[in-house]
Amino acid sequence: MERVIYIIPTPIGNLEDITLRAIRILKESDLILVEDSRVTRKLLNNYNITTKMISYHAFNEHKKTDEIIDKIDAGFKISLVSDAGTPSISDPGFLLIRACIKHNITIACLPGPTACITALVKSGLPCDKFHFEGFLPVKKKRAKLLNIISNYENTTIIYESPHRILKTLNDLNQFCGERNVVVIKEISKVYETAYRGNIREVIDSISNSKLKGEFVIILDGKK
Repeated sequence: MERVIYIIPTPIGNLEDITLRAIRILKESDLILVEDSRVTRKLLNNYNITTKMISYHAFNEHKKTDEIIDKIDAGFKISLVSDAGTPSISDPGFLLIRACIKHNITIACLPGPTACITALVKSGLPCDKFHFEGFLPVKKKRAKLLNIISNYENTTIIYESPHRILKTLNDLNQFCGERNVVVIKEISKVYETAYRGNIREVIDSISNSKLKGEFVIILDGKK
């Protein structure tokens, strides 16, 4: 009996951004581990997938991991998804993958959508080498990390929410000066927008726009 966990990237906006293989495996699975069933249900309904979902998110992943390992050992075909993008990239998944490796369970990770790479390529900033920081700390160690980022010579990728985007950009302006930056919101959605310029120019542009959706900040390296 094959013991395997399937890591399935899901669309970050447009529901068409999913592979045929991903759809097939989700249909064939016995269980799908999801962050929020309300979000994933929209995707499953769109492709007539009726597989049972069970909750697996940042607040229960420590408790659920052993249970999932037991189900895989019992022969269940299980897939892991996040609300959007590739699991474990600023989303739950790492703990389960590590536990599966420890128990000699095969990791079948499908290629697919991830906001950081999409935004990096679209930015037009150098993408041969880059640093991915995900979401910055809100308070503890934030200033220390911003100082480190300010000295990176390669492009930096940062995720941010709509209610903190201006604060983070102002902090970057304080630590990095008038460095070039590209901020992209709502990737692959109807209102996808890219703001380009130096940090101060982008702050001015975003301040006059509707702050909605997730943001990806692509910061140029130190010259």
